[in-house]
Amino acid sequence: MRTAAWKGIGGVVLVAASATAAYSPPARRWCLGYGATDEEVAGPLPGDELLPHPDLQSTRAITIEAAPATVWPWLVQMGSGRGGAYTYDWIENLLGLDMHSADDIVPELQHLAVGDVLPLGPTGPGMRVEICDPEHTLAFRSTNGDWVWIFHLSSYWLGTRLVSRNRIATTRTSRMQRLASRLVVEPGSLVMERRMLLGIKERAEWSAPGAETLLV
Repeated sequence: MRTAAWKGIGGVVLVAASATAAYSPPARRWCLGYGATDEEVAGPLPGDELLPHPDLQSTRAITIEAAPATVWPWLVQMGSGRGGAYTYDWIENLLGLDMHSADDIVPELQHLAVGDVLPLGPTGPGMRVEICDPEHTLAFRSTNGDWVWIFHLSSYWLGTRLVSRNRIATTRTSRMQRLASRLVVEPGSLVMERRMLLGIKERAEWSAPGAETLLV
């Protein structure tokens, strides 16, 4: 019995050690900077000042073959109980986030303004709109002040460069929670945010002026 117990403990330690080794500094940099250039990762964005010294920052990006004016409406309508997050709804809804990704621009969800607070599920903190600069920057800060999420659009050749940055304070979490975040939450956020960026790209490109002609 004692031997079996030790084998079980040894297995847990081995899995934990393997996960830690696999999530090396280069892998972590790739995870937190997926799709972004070195300049985008290191450069400032409007809204950084909302959480000046984050404990964790991710900067992920994608190129969209549509103008910022076409991308912007898809960003504005995002949210729980709104236009969703264009990612894996079934995973979001396992967490009770009420996400239902829209495939069309919803006119009644286009009137977002600074000061609006969007819910993040039944128990999460609200996300307050701090910057709403049409076709350029949309920035949210959680009502508990621990999370800032910035979307920044810039013209890129004939399309748009979309950068999504998360700045997070973890000082109120335990060491074990921070370890779990690094090994589980950070890679998980890459999976979800990558799908979100691709979801925005797909929707913006198929709704861009002239897209119907290209599809014929």
